[in-house]
Amino acid sequence: MASFFGAPPTNPTPAPVLGAKAAAKAVSATSVPPCPGSHSSTPLCLQPSITITENTSEVFAVKFNPDGKFLAACCGDGAIRVFNSETGRMAYNLQRGSAVALPSTAVKFRPDVETVKTKNVLISADALGNVEHWHMTSGKCLHSFKEEDNQIFALDFRPDATQFATAGKDTAIRIYDEQTKQQVVKMERGMGFGPSAAPGHSNRVFAVKFHPNDHNVLISGGWDNTIQVWDTRVGKAQRSIFGPHLCGEALDLQGDVILTGSHRADDPLETWDYGTGEKISSVKIFDDGRSEPSQLYSAQFAKASLSGYEEKPRLIACGSSGVNEARVYDMENGSCCVGVVGGMSRAVFATDWSPKENKLAVAGGDASIRFVNVVEKGKIETRGVTGGDENVKVN
Repeated sequence: MASFFGAPPTNPTPAPVLGAKAAAKAVSATSVPPCPGSHSSTPLCLQPSITITENTSEVFAVKFNPDGKFLAACCGDGAIRVFNSETGRMAYNLQRGSAVALPSTAVKFRPDVETVKTKNVLISADALGNVEHWHMTSGKCLHSFKEEDNQIFALDFRPDATQFATAGKDTAIRIYDEQTKQQVVKMERGMGFGPSAAPGHSNRVFAVKFHPNDHNVLISGGWDNTIQVWDTRVGKAQRSIFGPHLCGEALDLQGDVILTGSHRADDPLETWDYGTGEKISSVKIFDDGRSEPSQLYSAQFAKASLSGYEEKPRLIACGSSGVNEARVYDMENGSCCVGVVGGMSRAVFATDWSPKENKLAVAGGDASIRFVNVVEKGKIETRGVTGGDENVKVN
């Protein structure tokens, strides 16, 4: 991440600032060789959508809001910009960027649950340790506090929206009460002995994720090559998985399957059994004969179902340095590569799936934000998909 000096400005300014040029640039699609071992009865491909080209700083994190209409982006100039995911235009500028600001590093929208009265709320964090609650539509900062002597790289909301977690440079996992904004527990150590012992983290933490069903459990990962499994009721790590080396939000949990994306050349994309901690699979990163390694910064399961009845995670997206691209894999189709979002001059730091449809956002060091859709082959709509840089490849 970039290094700057000074604090980001605190006055929110909601403003669509993209100029007279098109806010979103359409892209075209070219084919790539089919994946070996393909056997699905419903083959999939990527449909290019739009590319936001007028963002002014690298993007370290992106997140869709609960209805998928907006995408929040954390930028290297400290800005938090919210874009319309259908038009690509900036809808809200919650925090303006500055040449002397440290990066905004993490963002999460608060879940829309019945017990929450105020909608359109998100939290953000930065490399100075600031945590801020924003009301997206009004542009107001609702609350802010600072974790002294810490750089925050990861955030997550408990699914029932009653708590949120932070993690970063100082290796601790902190849990806060969403209503009072007070710290509930600070988790640093673990328990147990042997191969699955959980001593807690010994280096920077870049990803934290609440369990979707057991809300007292969360997992985390970072530079120390472990995934820690924490129980907030006891305030300690209960067990750990050794292996994944995370350098970004490359950790997800769906059902009983953990997904990790490691920043390394060998076996970067892996799935693990949550119950046993055993590796399920290592997804082959299809290298297309190139020498550059795919060292991952992001990895995530799709949130929306393709058919409505999948019992196991089907689609995976990952973003990388080296080859500077994002890829989508179909786990029901022999881990086949569905398609590639490429053409970036710098690394892909962030990917996020829409919660309502199989739309993927891709962003990174070149400051652009790209949107693609996953569709069944033969159902691609070409209307509006013209011109572009041919930076989306489909199988």
